[in-house]
Amino acid sequence: MKRSRSGLAAILPFLWLAVFFAFPFLLVGKLSLSHTVLAIPPYAPQLHLSQGLPGFRTFLAGLSGETYARLTQDRLYLDAYLSSLRIAGLAAGLLLLIGYPIAYGIARCPPKARQALVMAVILPFWTSFLIRIYAWIAILKPAGVLNAALGLVGLGPVEILNTETAVLIGLVYAYLPFMVLPLYAVLDREDESLIEAAQDLGATPLSAFWRVTFPLSLPGAAAGALLCFIPMAGEFVIPDLLGGSETLMLGRVIWTEFFANRDWPAASAVAIVLLATLVVPIVLFEREQAKVLS
Repeated sequence: MKRSRSGLAAILPFLWLAVFFAFPFLLVGKLSLSHTVLAIPPYAPQLHLSQGLPGFRTFLAGLSGETYARLTQDRLYLDAYLSSLRIAGLAAGLLLLIGYPIAYGIARCPPKARQALVMAVILPFWTSFLIRIYAWIAILKPAGVLNAALGLVGLGPVEILNTETAVLIGLVYAYLPFMVLPLYAVLDREDESLIEAAQDLGATPLSAFWRVTFPLSLPGAAAGALLCFIPMAGEFVIPDLLGGSETLMLGRVIWTEFFANRDWPAASAVAIVLLATLVVPIVLFEREQAKVLS
């Protein structure tokens, strides 16, 4: 009985991955090798198991890589790809610059204050993500809170909404907890005796930070940066609501191909390319996360 239970416990994770990752991935991969048709569903070929082996051969013969070739010929896809990586990388850098001082300050507070501050970092998750992004629209729009505040101090209105700047603000706001928490986990476990030893050897507080604290916190910084970069590269909601039509990212391209153009093969191919690009960051994140937890 115990062996059967342990075997079931071992099988369940693989079953979960097969149903919710492997099968959808294979389906998207198959769609990316199909071609668009004016039908329901809007792609061909389709596999009909009732036709047996001849039907399967016909299905395989209908698959091709024409959609991937089309992606390389259309500048739109390349621009969206490069723009997504650039915006996600820039946002990850800003998150590191903002999140590191926050995590460091929390880690150096008394234990009771740490709990309250960590709770404050997690608190935004208690509110709907969509509502929080809509709140930024109210803040950044031309007649919004930001321009009203600037008008009180005699400064002119600024146009931020529907720009790349607004997208960066939304990304930094939405993903800041994902940067702070891994950094805090590393800084909180740091042995303070190492800092004392460095200062006893003549290091200033600043020098001790750069030579001891910062190098030891790099696994947390790398884990936080990758944890934010991976989903931001495929983000759709924030660029759609805050970026307007001028901000080009792959998440919006995939949505447009699926729902506006009904070009499911192109949307699937773009999703496969994005996933293939993120494989390396995902592997690196797993390694850095193992370092943080060890």
